[in-house]
Amino acid sequence: MNEKQFEEFVTGLLAGTYHYPFDKKHAFWNAKFELHFENLSQKKLDHISQKTEALINGQTACQEWLNKPANLKRPDTLSAYLKNLAKKHELKYTVFNRKKCEELGLGAYLAVNQGSAYDAAFTILEYKTTVKNAKTFGLVGKCILFDTGGISIKSSANLHYMKSDMGGATAVLGTLIYAAEMQLPVNIIAVLPITDNAVSEKALLPSDVTTAYNGKTIEVLDTDAEGRLILADGLSYLSKNYKTDFLIDLATLTGSSVRMFGDTCAAMFSNNEELKNNLIKTGDLTNQRVWNLPLWEVWKDDIQSDVADMKNISLKPIGDCIIAAKFLEQFIESHPKWAHLDIAGVAFGNVGYAREKAATGYGVQLLVNLIENYH
Repeated sequence: MNEKQFEEFVTGLLAGTYHYPFDKKHAFWNAKFELHFENLSQKKLDHISQKTEALINGQTACQEWLNKPANLKRPDTLSAYLKNLAKKHELKYTVFNRKKCEELGLGAYLAVNQGSAYDAAFTILEYKTTVKNAKTFGLVGKCILFDTGGISIKSSANLHYMKSDMGGATAVLGTLIYAAEMQLPVNIIAVLPITDNAVSEKALLPSDVTTAYNGKTIEVLDTDAEGRLILADGLSYLSKNYKTDFLIDLATLTGSSVRMFGDTCAAMFSNNEELKNNLIKTGDLTNQRVWNLPLWEVWKDDIQSDVADMKNISLKPIGDCIIAAKFLEQFIESHPKWAHLDIAGVAFGNVGYAREKAATGYGVQLLVNLIENYH
């Protein structure tokens, strides 16, 4: 067994024994548990231990937050956790409440949040390295804590699974934890637009028109296509206010991607060949696979609106994951290296540690490996 195989063995041992709620008292997370491998030096073993523990800490946080019941992950609860995490890892933490979001013009995000009983929490976390000329990654994670569908309400069947609609955000969270613990020589700007998608007397109505952060107007035909609204403001805010080498968003976005790929891979869209090929390569390496889909201009025709710059869905019953990606492309402010990952089918599903569907941890290893190989 070589160094790489041993690292993968230890990672599998720890990741494969996760269960919810996570308890470090179980066999392999016990301080008394030791694993010896005589063919490797102590220095190499210590490095593997540090790297593996950082990865598992990130992936466990990802799974824990996705698995929590809806009432245990209100915006204020998650915000308190993120604030403490930022303090622990010396991350810069910024959060905009509803009043500040209105001042800034984060209209697409606020359109979703306006129906919520909880204040807005448009959150930015920044990890900065001391290494000069380091690459900067911009990450945006969809963070809908619970998705009722809004006024375009979802069916009650399997509605309890909609606690999983923050899978993009949890993947970003896990990546940040790993980067901070390993002190990776990169910069990461992470935007998490935190809210639920609720039904109330103030909720967004189908046919409403809202103005996004970049000034583009959106006709909302379906309030259950809310993820692309909060991502729109997340992408444009990050692009306009920070200089990044790479821009990646992750989201449990569409049933279309689930119907297309099931739980085999994420649907990927990118405007950059190098980034696209590296994501494919990294996906194959980590078994968190992606499959490239087109961003042809013909798809833009389907989001043209009579009363706004665009509408948030197409009325055609085809290709919604492509429509959503084409919609998001209008908010990257011409960023030359962008990728969108629709992880609806892979972030939450059948797992060995739970009777029902639960968090897979998808996205953490994918992003971690991508960032490590790019720096």
